[in-house]
Amino acid sequence: MSLEGKIALVTGASRPKGIGRHAALALAGQGADVVVTGFRNLEGAAALAEEIKALGRKSLAIQMDASLAGEVARGFAAIKQELGPIDIVVNNAALMGHNISIAKTTPEEWDYEIKLCLNSAFYCIKEAWADMCARKWGRIINMTSVAGVLGGAGQSSYGAAKAGLIALAKTAALEGARFNITANSVLVGICATDGYDLLPEAVRQAVEKKTVFRRPAQPEEIAGAIAYLCSDSAAYMTGAVMNMMGGLDLFVF
Repeated sequence: MSLEGKIALVTGASRPKGIGRHAALALAGQGADVVVTGFRNLEGAAALAEEIKALGRKSLAIQMDASLAGEVARGFAAIKQELGPIDIVVNNAALMGHNISIAKTTPEEWDYEIKLCLNSAFYCIKEAWADMCARKWGRIINMTSVAGVLGGAGQSSYGAAKAGLIALAKTAALEGARFNITANSVLVGICATDGYDLLPEAVRQAVEKKTVFRRPAQPEEIAGAIAYLCSDSAAYMTGAVMNMMGGLDLFVF
């Protein structure tokens, strides 16, 4: 599954145990040069870029608020000038900024999560689109969540955004097919990331019991799915939702 000569962008890749970090390393391991973004933690993204360079690949860390179209345009311009046009976009930037009922969610809270979790993916796809079409090759991966397919109490904006990412990928798949652009979503249930570690132990145990494996996914396992979807081995796979929920959506008892 060689990605030699390809340039990948992974948004939201600054956390030590995050899916974005492991996805970036997996793509670099397949031969891609990888750009990583961070917003509040540029130091983490910069450290990851150095780790990727140590693997013999080119890398760049960009500070970018992916919720803002202007910031994304600026970031893409800098990437193109430094490394060239983007071939692979992994839309991983996200935040569950609150966990409260619809009745208590403010319009501002709703708007921000939609902007960061959904609008950001549209901005990145749009910025990469013309070059992908011109080069007749592209891979788009939208990272979605169990909340996007099953809903989640207290997760109205996050769940809506994650559901929207699936539809966005399907639309990109339809429009991109004649340019050899594939677009897919990776559906994650629970994963042992930095954010997951912050959950109370009782909550983690309760959710883990709902998976068939009785454990969260490891970030490396999700990263492997992302790398596969970016490879030529998955060239005929588009508009799909790769289920990496560990059976969380099955009838487990």
